[in-house]
Amino acid sequence: MSDAVSPLASPFPALPAIAGVTPHVARAGYKDWGRCDLTYVELDEGTAVAGVFTRNLCCSSEVELGRQNVAQGQARALVVNAGNSNAFTGYRGREAVEAIMDQVCAHLGCAREQVFVSSTGVIGVPLPKDKARAGIEAALLAAPCTWEEAAQTIGTTDTFAKGATATAIVGDTTVTLSAIIKGSGMIAPDMATMLGYVFTDAAVTPAFLQECLSAANKRTFSCITVDSDTSTSDTVLAFATGKAGNAPIASLDDTGGQAFAAALEQVCRELAHLVVKDGEGAQKFIAVAVSGAVSDESARRVGLAIANSPLVKTAIAGEDANWGRVVMAVGKAGEPADRDRLSIGFGGTWAAKDGQPLADYDEAPVAAHLKGRDISIEVDLGLGEGRATVWTCDLTHGYISINADYRS
Repeated sequence: MSDAVSPLASPFPALPAIAGVTPHVARAGYKDWGRCDLTYVELDEGTAVAGVFTRNLCCSSEVELGRQNVAQGQARALVVNAGNSNAFTGYRGREAVEAIMDQVCAHLGCAREQVFVSSTGVIGVPLPKDKARAGIEAALLAAPCTWEEAAQTIGTTDTFAKGATATAIVGDTTVTLSAIIKGSGMIAPDMATMLGYVFTDAAVTPAFLQECLSAANKRTFSCITVDSDTSTSDTVLAFATGKAGNAPIASLDDTGGQAFAAALEQVCRELAHLVVKDGEGAQKFIAVAVSGAVSDESARRVGLAIANSPLVKTAIAGEDANWGRVVMAVGKAGEPADRDRLSIGFGGTWAAKDGQPLADYDEAPVAAHLKGRDISIEVDLGLGEGRATVWTCDLTHGYISINADYRS
């Protein structure tokens, strides 16, 4: 975790304990830092699991194995290593992951496929097996930790710990969700976040949990970007212990199905926003709302073209209402657009309508809006009913400073 805290940081929320979930942290020493860097979460038998993973073709062995193992639908443990992504490390990286899985499943007496491993940090350095082994041994002996300690431990360049919680009513039962995430840079919407974990006491089938997580991901994690770079390690996992005692949910039509899906999406959205607010060097949180597209997916792609534009992001950093850069980004998106129907605004004030600058445009309210921390850009394509909102941050000198010195 960085010493300099993002100006967009939020206090860590009071996350409820989840029955059947026991987190621990320990120090493996993956980097020369005086902090815990290994998180071990033990899950009771019968815990369902679902996951979404990076689309980066140079992904880590952790991602490859996680993608395979999530299909069997059950989990007993999660291990998260911070400081080393173990990506682009060939057979040595895979052996390190399998060794971790074997060590944990021997302790729990479970199948290897029920142990999930994530790693984050520098690419291209094999995860040290001896440090991982010692770290897990220490974690197995450690007392249970708080959610905030777990969130701090999975961080790398993060400047603050990130968590979210929600509840849902399922029949006569209240089910609870608690979640943590890490992410600050190398964030792009080809899944997209760094590492996120949602824990709930709800009883849901693995198939329904996967359905809900995939749907939530499409509208949350796949709608954020910090720097357009898709990590080799991106993973979001959801674990459902069933300890709440509700009748198991197998579809949206079951009692509480829609309420649970909404609660999961709420948690994912909050986590996604926190990642953007901790974007490396970020000073402003930007929402790009696109309407009037030919489809929702087309609107999302246009929004991402705007959100990923260095020229748009630096203009916002400089508090410059340069709407011409937004026009440029719309035009390069590769989606249907008509210059003469395009409208652009900032903070609810339209600067251009139907392809032309407004004759009575007053930049004063826009300038005042851009001096704030929460910025909105509105785009109406005037072509259809499609709409989407994506989230990003500004691009400052801080991003360069952090990433120029990342390995030192």
